[in-house]
Amino acid sequence: MADEKNTEKDQAKKPAAKKPAAKKTAAKKPAARSAAKDTATKKPAPKKRAARKPAAKKAPATPKAEAKPKAEPKAKAKPKPGTKAATKTAAASVERPVVNASARFVRVAPRKARLVADQVRGLPIEDALPLLRFSTRSAAQDIRKLIESAAANAEANHDLVADDLFIKDIHVDEGPTLRRYRPRALGRATRINKRTSHIAVALTPED
Repeated sequence: MADEKNTEKDQAKKPAAKKPAAKKTAAKKPAARSAAKDTATKKPAPKKRAARKPAAKKAPATPKAEAKPKAEPKAKAKPKPGTKAATKTAAASVERPVVNASARFVRVAPRKARLVADQVRGLPIEDALPLLRFSTRSAAQDIRKLIESAAANAEANHDLVADDLFIKDIHVDEGPTLRRYRPRALGRATRINKRTSHIAVALTPED
């Protein structure tokens, strides 16, 4: 019994076994932690992809149509001699002479001369001359003299008969304008325009 007590006392006197100290973890630096947080929160920027161009659609291949041979133009049938068609074609093939005459710097306004020229255009000389002779417009006499001069040229130079001619074309162009002045009241002056015309006639024999 005494031995047991002594052993208990000895055990009580012995110092308690020291527990191994826990390893101290090194304190993390706050700057490194904040940098790690920033890198963790920031997401990597998405890479921009180059826009792909749509591929051009290829048209479906169409079978080539076979080239048709061109039909040769049919030759026109010649009219039989002695018929009306033959006489018309013969007359058309023969060019009719055209006799021209012109009068320049005629002291008539072009607007007034055109009114007379439109009346006789396309008429035969037999009808045009009496119409101009009895016209009340002053431009009619100048046009009548011009037509008579053209008829005389046809007889002398082309051996044509004046009574068989008609007025194929007649036109009137504007010539230079003469400017004059008229005295008015209070020492003023107004301008007067004296216009001129160029008249041309073309005669040709009738069919």
